[in-house]
Amino acid sequence: MRKLRLKKPVSKSISYKALFFLPIVLALAGSIMVLEASSIRSIAEFGYSYHYLKLQLIWIGLGVLAMLFFSFFNYKHLYLFALPLIVITMFLLIVVLVPSIGAKAGGARRWIDLGFFNLQPTEFAKLATIIYLASWFSVRERKRFFSFIFLLGALIGLILLQPDMGTAFIIYSLGLIIYFLAGDELQYLVTVIPLSAAGFLLMIKLAPYRFARFMAFLNPNEDTQGISYHINQILISLSHGGLTGRGFGASRQKYLFLPEAHTDSIFAIIGEEFGLIGGVVLIFVYFILLYKLYILYLQTSDRFGKLLVGGILTFFGMQIITNLAGMVNLIPLTGVPLPFISYGGSHIMTSFMLLGIAINISRKKR
Repeated sequence: MRKLRLKKPVSKSISYKALFFLPIVLALAGSIMVLEASSIRSIAEFGYSYHYLKLQLIWIGLGVLAMLFFSFFNYKHLYLFALPLIVITMFLLIVVLVPSIGAKAGGARRWIDLGFFNLQPTEFAKLATIIYLASWFSVRERKRFFSFIFLLGALIGLILLQPDMGTAFIIYSLGLIIYFLAGDELQYLVTVIPLSAAGFLLMIKLAPYRFARFMAFLNPNEDTQGISYHINQILISLSHGGLTGRGFGASRQKYLFLPEAHTDSIFAIIGEEFGLIGGVVLIFVYFILLYKLYILYLQTSDRFGKLLVGGILTFFGMQIITNLAGMVNLIPLTGVPLPFISYGGSHIMTSFMLLGIAINISRKKR
């Protein structure tokens, strides 16, 4: 008798096509909103409406190419580049603090002016942190917690000097969560987390501008034309959007009332024009992306790949939560961009590269 071949049970499989097309859809939709939010500012600064849109589309094109490259580049080879990458990142974080090199805007020195574009080292620091910690923790090793804390502290310290509290919090979260996923000497986290929280509160207390922003978060109705102006304009945008929004192109806050309308505060313009429904749709698309990454994390078997996916999932989750929570005043405003939606070349490139790595892990797994 012929033996009957039983088919293997079909398990939940992560399609790398979803990881490829979702960010492109988000980025193209984001470019339309960048045009909406930046057209008035673009006319005021450059004399035509499409300056920021043109640059955003260029970065999206380069980002897609980077995603394609990393989706075919064997992710296991990233292990070899982990140390040089973190060293270069530390060097750039130091260089950006040099007054003659680092470009200063809004009281912060976060960009290196390369002529044809501004490089933001903190965005690539997120990429470097994920790759380096995943490679380091892919090999089990005892008594490295204090070395890990020293490295994480050095990165956060350089970022705080710019200053950039939002990115420092993202790097901190990335580090601790990757360490937790690695499962080494977890007992230290019981003490380091509350101590770190106390340290962040102390830094807020000691820096007058951070303390003022924190007070604006606690009471946005005070000093509405001063430190609370930004969050109040965001809340005005969202409240005027209502359930269905004013309609595409009908935003009033984009007429230079809302600061950073095309970058960190772009969700306020989305809420104003498309209302609660539009905001929920965007959050749902993000949820699908995070869910796909979560399934990939569960299905990845090799330790290095699993830690990489865990770091990538943490990166997107923290970026989305931090930005949106700031928009609705659940946390103080931090200046963290919304992935694929906010204007900016460095964060667009970093986001596409990380998803390219995730796609490669998914392809190798299949």
